[in-house]
Amino acid sequence: MKKMISPSMMCADFLNLGNDIRDMEACGIEYLHIDIMDGVFVPNFTLGTDYIKKLHKASSIPLDLHLMVSDVDNKLNWFEFGEGDYVAIHAEACTHIQRALALIRSKGAKAMLALNPATSLNVLDEILPDLDGILIMTVNPGYAGQKLIPQTLEKIARLRNYLDSNGYGHIDIEVDGNVSFENARKMSDAGANIFVAGSSSMFMPGVPLSEGIAKLREAIN
Repeated sequence: MKKMISPSMMCADFLNLGNDIRDMEACGIEYLHIDIMDGVFVPNFTLGTDYIKKLHKASSIPLDLHLMVSDVDNKLNWFEFGEGDYVAIHAEACTHIQRALALIRSKGAKAMLALNPATSLNVLDEILPDLDGILIMTVNPGYAGQKLIPQTLEKIARLRNYLDSNGYGHIDIEVDGNVSFENARKMSDAGANIFVAGSSSMFMPGVPLSEGIAKLREAIN
């Protein structure tokens, strides 16, 4: 599967955002990862609906919305998304998962289910036909700069095998959390193909974006 990069926009330089986006476009970035946190489902509060609208106007790069919000079933219509975008909802925050995934697809976007590190893959058994992607959290969500939870690497490998064995090899596996150059290589080897790049790779202080992106592409390929 194609290996793709989805920069975590909460790690971007907000005072230089326009130039950063131009650099990402020039480097062929596939998605822009938008972390939406409500301070309830996770202990942090980031970004929002207006930010999404502005990014859609500022760039043609599809968005990769990660909704870390409680009661997500009743909040999906708050967000502007559509053709080409990915929308991830958390299994732990969703009452009617299939209904929510169907709503995402009805707007032309691709539906993704996010799983926290301690959430079992068993939750996927009844919903594989409803999914375009699965987001494996390799840290507990809420903050940038956390350390990788080691057993999530094996979880990625088990998921890739599970999907391939059941005829769903087309489903993307996205990884989010301490996607450093070293860890990204391990995640890629385990079967991930979308990588949320943050402060441990392409947004490292003192490293030009183009250089960080090139180094991350080398690691995942």
